[in-house]
Amino acid sequence: NTPMPLGAALAGIPSGIRATGPWAGRRQLFVKFAGIAETATMYTADALRTELARLAQRSVYHSISISGGDPLGEADFLATAFEGGAPLGVMLDHDGQRPEALARVIGCLAMVQVTLSGAEDDAVVARAVATLRHAAEKQVAHAIALVPEADPSDGRLLRIVEQAKGASAETSVVVHP
Repeated sequence: NTPMPLGAALAGIPSGIRATGPWAGRRQLFVKFAGIAETATMYTADALRTELARLAQRSVYHSISISGGDPLGEADFLATAFEGGAPLGVMLDHDGQRPEALARVIGCLAMVQVTLSGAEDDAVVARAVATLRHAAEKQVAHAIALVPEADPSDGRLLRIVEQAKGASAETSVVVHP
């Protein structure tokens, strides 16, 4: 029996300018996992690898951003897609809620960015901080991007930043207006 190739539902692979975090303003290819009720196309790991290589040759990009949906819910797919390397550096931009799944893909990443709104509860922040700690332990660049919603207090944002820096002094912190 030949195993079925790993596949995932992607909302597309658009190109654009990174809006948040330390790589803001850089041109990226966005691998966007489909969310609920979002139009999607199924990609095998091989098809994604081939498409990214093709797109990277057509224009100048800084990196590849993996985002949308629950990207670490597809850790095996990502690990397979990038097992031989990627045509550009790969950034994982997510909510940091699957620190245990990060181990499966950390070797293919150039940047781990955890994006939070500041309205998350303590358990969510704790998992995000564990994700930053894991990236630091594996010596992968890591950042927390705070994009405040619902007007969190400065004190709340400061506590999140302190926890992120407590996980790793090397954590890049970017707070967006």
